[in-house]
Amino acid sequence: MKRIVVKVGSNVLTRNDGKLDVTRMSAIVDQIVWLKRNGYEIILVSSGAVSAGRDELHPDHQLDNVEQRQLFSAMGQVKLIGLYYDLFREYGIHIGQILTTKDHFEDKEAYENQKRCISTMLDNDVLPIVNENDTVCLTELMFTDNDELSGLIAKMMEAKTLVLLTNVDGIYNGDPSNPNTRIIPSVYYDRDISEYASDEKSSNGRGGMASKAKTAHEVANAGIRVLIANGNTSDILVKLKKNPMDTLHTEFVAKPIK
Repeated sequence: MKRIVVKVGSNVLTRNDGKLDVTRMSAIVDQIVWLKRNGYEIILVSSGAVSAGRDELHPDHQLDNVEQRQLFSAMGQVKLIGLYYDLFREYGIHIGQILTTKDHFEDKEAYENQKRCISTMLDNDVLPIVNENDTVCLTELMFTDNDELSGLIAKMMEAKTLVLLTNVDGIYNGDPSNPNTRIIPSVYYDRDISEYASDEKSSNGRGGMASKAKTAHEVANAGIRVLIANGNTSDILVKLKKNPMDTLHTEFVAKPIK
């Protein structure tokens, strides 16, 4: 079966006011269900816990950044996974939650246990939903962002494709506000595009396009195809499979395996 890791960023899952966009979540779920019904095996890496928690509670005293992240992620992850549970249940699809930290990829035993758990879920037709455990991930324990996490998951689970859904159509060859700027359709594993990838981060997420490009290069060098596309585009996952040539996105071409 063809295995795909789909990463959905906070900038896709939240509205302009910072609240979770349930309509967008529902649309992403619909597309993942379509992929599953068409023979694809899906692992979902989803951001959005902190944004979901921030909308739930307004503390009556000042919290520092660490306290905010721990509190809002602890509350928000429950809300986030609950929404996914309800949305996938409408299709009769079982989901399971994986909360992980960077040291789970550095310790051999933890790495193998994590891989075994996800494999068992897939073998039993349970869709894994992965996120960083923000309640305990601080400073050096943190991933750069969920782009990095999704790349590690794709390599660990030997996926065929990694799809990074963000709020732009791909990597531009210049300033996106310039009408003459175009999306770079294909990036080969040995091409340097650092001049085009910005470090600017979204208001709700930790990663910028430079982070996505870095992850994409590393994953492509492992022999995995990587696509960066706009998660706000209607049926983007379906279009990437049905009509990739007519769908705006940037593909990082996998390094040939000798």
